[in-house]
Amino acid sequence: RMEVLFLLLVLAAAYTFSVGVGLYVVCDHFLTADIPAAIGHPVKLRVLHCIFQLLVTWGTIFEKLRICSMPQFVRFIHDLAPLKMDPDVVVKDLWFGTIPVRLYQPKASSGALRTGIVFYHGGGGILGSLRTHHGVCCHLSKESDAVVLAVGYRKVPKHRFPVAIRDCMVATTHFLKSLNKYGVDPARVLVCGDSVGGGVAVIICQNLVDSSDLPKIRAQILVYPALQAMDFQSPSYQQNKNVPLLSQNFAFYCWCHYLDISPAWKSSVFKGTHLPTEVWEKYRKWLGAENIPERFKKRGYLPMPCEPLNEAAYLETNLILDLLNSPLIAGDEVVSRLPEACIVSCEYDLLRDHSLLYKKRLEDLGVPVTWHHMEDGFHGVFTTLDMGCLYFPCSRRILNAVVHFIKGL
Repeated sequence: RMEVLFLLLVLAAAYTFSVGVGLYVVCDHFLTADIPAAIGHPVKLRVLHCIFQLLVTWGTIFEKLRICSMPQFVRFIHDLAPLKMDPDVVVKDLWFGTIPVRLYQPKASSGALRTGIVFYHGGGGILGSLRTHHGVCCHLSKESDAVVLAVGYRKVPKHRFPVAIRDCMVATTHFLKSLNKYGVDPARVLVCGDSVGGGVAVIICQNLVDSSDLPKIRAQILVYPALQAMDFQSPSYQQNKNVPLLSQNFAFYCWCHYLDISPAWKSSVFKGTHLPTEVWEKYRKWLGAENIPERFKKRGYLPMPCEPLNEAAYLETNLILDLLNSPLIAGDEVVSRLPEACIVSCEYDLLRDHSLLYKKRLEDLGVPVTWHHMEDGFHGVFTTLDMGCLYFPCSRRILNAVVHFIKGL
């Protein structure tokens, strides 16, 4: 009898705690989230934001209890979502060595070789998986009549920089060497990614630019890509720092954990004192706010004054200058030889300016760019494509733009 009473008390306490966590998240995020008026379906975004914050909160609790890390918990819950299979697309789970990949092929036979797309998912290097981007890859394969290879690279906490990049490079190289096996035209291989995955796509292009023994990458398709890890004070960072689904604080969390840098440098990084003045001056020609059209500064932008260098912060964070972290600062001799690009940016995205700066760099060097800007878009919207009641029309417009680009190659 006492055991039953104790069990009931434990269950009641757990239930009360769970309700309390839920109420805390709702009060702290649902009512206070910064939802711009121009974003359609604001209630949907509030709900989506709250669900994500609830997962992060529970993950943080389990992390403090040493049950599992926050990213592991969030990925576990994400991967519980059922997969929607399309009868017109054949999906196969494969392994390239130790790297899991998922292959999408149109079911209908084709008399000619198809376009091949290597897809790298987003998630800040800590979230996301082959399952979270299954819908995107399935639609890409079906609507562009292409063979899509999604790479399931390893992530935090077990694997940090540069493991994810290495996994993507290995998988891409293996795919390029076996295109005939998958019925892919060697002249039409594209790389594609969203968020961090978009950055990976650029890094892959840069690293393969001199690979004469492999088929050339035909184009790079980048959906709100993350292309530099240096500057946290560009106009889009100031304007959208609290807009879901990627806040400045969460971006910094991803930055620290992926690069294995102490969060103690937050103040220094946000002020820009983690890099010497000569470094800022060297890359200002590519990163400076003067490279961003004035219309993107109208919602507010305050240039940060130069402050003295924090030498200790610089010593720990200078790996952000590695081109595997900041492909936006690669030299002209590399960028000028990159394949044409399709870039999709979103107005209410913390990383919006990455796209704008990269677009300018490519155009200045004569690389063709197709650019689509979603005035009502926010970071992460692309993955709502198959989310049912939480679907945003903007995700369909992004897909249509990408498919149209692919078909035009």
